[in-house]
Amino acid sequence: MATSGNFLDGKDAVWQVTGEGRRMQMLCYTDALMMLRWDFATGAVGEPHTHPHTQAAYIESGLFDVTINGITRRLGPGSSYVVDGGVLHGAVCIEAGTMVDSFTPHREDYI
Repeated sequence: MATSGNFLDGKDAVWQVTGEGRRMQMLCYTDALMMLRWDFATGAVGEPHTHPHTQAAYIESGLFDVTINGITRRLGPGSSYVVDGGVLHGAVCIEAGTMVDSFTPHREDYI
């Protein structure tokens, strides 16, 4: 599933179902950085959680209510957000869409 290295052809990135209405595609990673793509169906939830990694996300398509440290914003295509490690965050998909996440350092639990 995981691909490490300098290049990844999109056709080689495998989708994994990660929950009801959610799937993840592992993209590239190194020890210092990781990139993933997520597809969300309308109504799918990224449960509130924390992790020690700094996370930056880009909303490629769809509409999401993203909550970070108790503050919720509705974000659509072209929007982004960043979360420091240890901060509670989650998302609810309002309109089906895709987001791209980056983590530093990489998340061992996804490899």
